[in-house]
Amino acid sequence: MAEHRTMQRGALLDAARSLLSEGGTDALTFPALAERTGLARSSVYEYFRSRAAVVEELCAVDFPVWAAEVEAAMEAAESPEGKIEAYVRQQLALVGDRRHRAVVAISASELDAGAREKIRAAHGGLVTMIGEALRALGHEQPRLAAMLLQGVVDAAVRRIELGAAEDPIQITDAAVAMALRGVRG
Repeated sequence: MAEHRTMQRGALLDAARSLLSEGGTDALTFPALAERTGLARSSVYEYFRSRAAVVEELCAVDFPVWAAEVEAAMEAAESPEGKIEAYVRQQLALVGDRRHRAVVAISASELDAGAREKIRAAHGGLVTMIGEALRALGHEQPRLAAMLLQGVVDAAVRRIELGAAEDPIQITDAAVAMALRGVRG
């Protein structure tokens, strides 16, 4: 029975990822989850008491995985510049991944404190690593620089997701160039 519940919970989270990546947080409703999974709406409530609870669980499950992939790419880089390039490239490489699209949709939405806390925890390691790389480059305000750097990444993510005229590789290369020139100040 427990295994069956775990499978259904997994199916609900997977359906939530799809709904988020297709239509953002507005698309994430209990009727839509019920329809996607073939469960009765009342059954969905047995697993999650609210939409916020679904989002919070996705944050707990997906953010750390996504952050770990970015961290691993940064750790493999030898220089501070290489770490910054890896930070940008790896995030943009994950754009096509449904988990990443769900993460982006969640980030853009109004979150309750629980979900925000889980995202902050998952982002903590990344912020620390990028801060260290920026400090190593002699940045006087690494925290501010990290936030602005993430703004460049977020803009590139949106550009790729919109299916902009430029190829995703061009967008990625432009974001990397802008990030590296910008962080050198």
